[in-house]
Amino acid sequence: MSRIAPFLALAVCLSLASCATAGPSDSGGGRLRACPGSPNCVNSEEGSAPPLPVIGEDGWARLREVIVSLGGSVEREEDGYLHATFRSRFFGFVDDLECRRDGDVVQIRSASRTGWWDLGVNRRRVESIRRALGESAGK
Repeated sequence: MSRIAPFLALAVCLSLASCATAGPSDSGGGRLRACPGSPNCVNSEEGSAPPLPVIGEDGWARLREVIVSLGGSVEREEDGYLHATFRSRFFGFVDDLECRRDGDVVQIRSASRTGWWDLGVNRRRVESIRRALGESAGK
């Protein structure tokens, strides 16, 4: 092992810790939390993705089912607000997903807690939820 390896490992840990954020403590007073300045977040309230359509009376329940079917763990759900977490398979990094009912749509935010770039994981997650909701609405 080279002499520089321990220092490199420490630098990586410190850089990840400096980019780490905690999970949501509340729904932001009627709005989802803003995305940080890093490209590892998607937020429909900020225009980085369109909100999700909620179709029918059971739309919210279907949204919850889709999130769980995609590997999400619902951490909190109350009064038109849902917070779920997703863990990456290999490193166990945590991403937060928040949904807020807003009339006929659901505002959605998906963001990594650590790191700078997520390789598009959060955007793909939001689009997977959108597709799955569309498919389940057609049944």
